[in-house]
Amino acid sequence: MSKYVSATEAVKVVKSGDRIYVQAAAATPTLLTKALAERASELKNVEICHLHTEGDAPYANPELAKSFHVNSFFIGKNVRHTLKAGNGSYTPVFLSELPFLFKKKVLKLDVVFIHVSPPDKHGYCSLGVSVEASIAAIENAKTVIAQVNPQMPRTFGDGVLHLSEIDYLVDVNLPIYGHEVVPFTEAEEKIGAYIASLIEDKSTLQMGIGSIPNAALSKLTNHKDLGLHTEMFSDGVIDLIEKEVINCNYKGTFTGRALATFLIGSKKLYDFIDDNPFIEMKESSIVNDTARIRKNPKMVAINSAIEVDVTGQVCADSIGAKMYSGVGGQMDFIRGASLSDGGKAIIALPSITKKGESRIVPYLKQGAGVVTTRSHIHYIITENGIADLYGKSLKQRVNELVKIAHPMHQEWIDKAYFDLANSL
Repeated sequence: MSKYVSATEAVKVVKSGDRIYVQAAAATPTLLTKALAERASELKNVEICHLHTEGDAPYANPELAKSFHVNSFFIGKNVRHTLKAGNGSYTPVFLSELPFLFKKKVLKLDVVFIHVSPPDKHGYCSLGVSVEASIAAIENAKTVIAQVNPQMPRTFGDGVLHLSEIDYLVDVNLPIYGHEVVPFTEAEEKIGAYIASLIEDKSTLQMGIGSIPNAALSKLTNHKDLGLHTEMFSDGVIDLIEKEVINCNYKGTFTGRALATFLIGSKKLYDFIDDNPFIEMKESSIVNDTARIRKNPKMVAINSAIEVDVTGQVCADSIGAKMYSGVGGQMDFIRGASLSDGGKAIIALPSITKKGESRIVPYLKQGAGVVTTRSHIHYIITENGIADLYGKSLKQRVNELVKIAHPMHQEWIDKAYFDLANSL
């Protein structure tokens, strides 16, 4: 009997009260989630959990609240409204620990939706551009449903599974979700240059997606023997790998291979990683494991924030009490880089928002979450310079951070902090 069925047939296995895990990011299996949403009238209290996903999320419509509840481990734009509407919630968890929620049965899974490449002649498919917690989900769910897509790149590492591990297969032929590279702003260009100035030859890099990481990577063409051990990467690494600036020869773990747990970028990136053994895709419990990260000499972690207070507290997951994204892997890598021999932990952000508000603040907004504590911070970078906070007292930190705030905000930030501190 063939395992190949329509999406409509495949999702009939879902029952009221089930919990589903959905593969994340560029691999989001939206044909399956759309088919599930079309069954809303037949279902009640189905929990759909995932990290950031791409594309439409029709199950997140508040009108379907009796049928579906969204449980986000990292909140994407397509489901952010569910927290306010009441048909969604956020579960804080380090990306390194997410697979253990399934392995330890803290969250028992009934069904997992994944997105794979077609099977090879031996019957093996690839999870392609997103492994994260999907392996743990597959191993612990009762039923595995896969979109099978010839446009999904085949990648090496943990994300290889045999047809025997999949219960239902649904054929699709659609482009993988992607993000095109956008030009850097002047501020991003300056931030990238400051970051690059801290990176030594034979360093190993971790960075996220966006213009600031790409701006920093563009400044590294004259570096030598860099490594890559990162939660994710995008197009910015391609030229450096092709020029052998990134060769991974001096990494302390997975030497000679670039390590990641998910990827998102342009078609150029997906063509580059397809069947490329230099790229190793591993589960997030491995990639984001602080004990492994710290083994890389000169580990450099580059992360961002929503706002940073003048003592070094980093808010990266909320705007005040309003949840915006999630903890993700920031602390996994900040701590790993801090403990690495010669490592550097960096938070980089523009000094002001698009509305002109300062992102260096005297105190975080009421209700804001502290993702990275003041004790973990080493470097904060804006377009106005580098604040080195390691070993600095609170007063010294205030001085360092005021200097890299936007000039129009520096005076009031300094005064507001000390007025508050002296009033207590």
